[in-house]
Amino acid sequence: MTVPELKKTYLNDAVPAMMKALGYSNIHQVPKVEKVVLNSSFGAELDKNSIEELRKDIASLAGQAPITVKAKVSVSNFKLRQGMPVGIKVTLRGNEMWEFLLRLIAIALPNIRDFRGVPSKLDGNGNYTLGITDHSIFPEINVERQRVNTGMDICIVTSANSDEEGVELLKLLGMPFRKHSSEAKAEQAA
Repeated sequence: MTVPELKKTYLNDAVPAMMKALGYSNIHQVPKVEKVVLNSSFGAELDKNSIEELRKDIASLAGQAPITVKAKVSVSNFKLRQGMPVGIKVTLRGNEMWEFLLRLIAIALPNIRDFRGVPSKLDGNGNYTLGITDHSIFPEINVERQRVNTGMDICIVTSANSDEEGVELLKLLGMPFRKHSSEAKAEQAA
């Protein structure tokens, strides 16, 4: 079994750098990526064929079959009935997680038109959620066929205790965070 490239980067570069920067004495204190959750929701008006196409797209991105999330309660204002499909999600761990993160960071995000980086706001516990408005930025998605553009959320769950640790971990893995105006000015002055 081969080790994914991004995992090698984590083990060889990120772990020693974080141990030195944050003053950890034990390798097990270093934060790691625990799982990646892909989530895509759709309205009640989407027909069964579109739902099946979205399932195939998410399965090709993740490398494993997603589960369909069904409505727990009926909401008449949204024409939603209990038991209707409202979303699709898949949880990636292990090598599949590392391979997906590499494709996201190195291929998909730079494919976004006028891309200037992703926001560096985490959830307060060291986890990062990235919203994508169109999942066709991934090369696995066939853009020629007729389909509905669907957005998705990518949740990267880490074992970091704070947002600073989480940002540092994701930066060392290559996540292209957006530079704030003060950082950009300091970089231009140097």
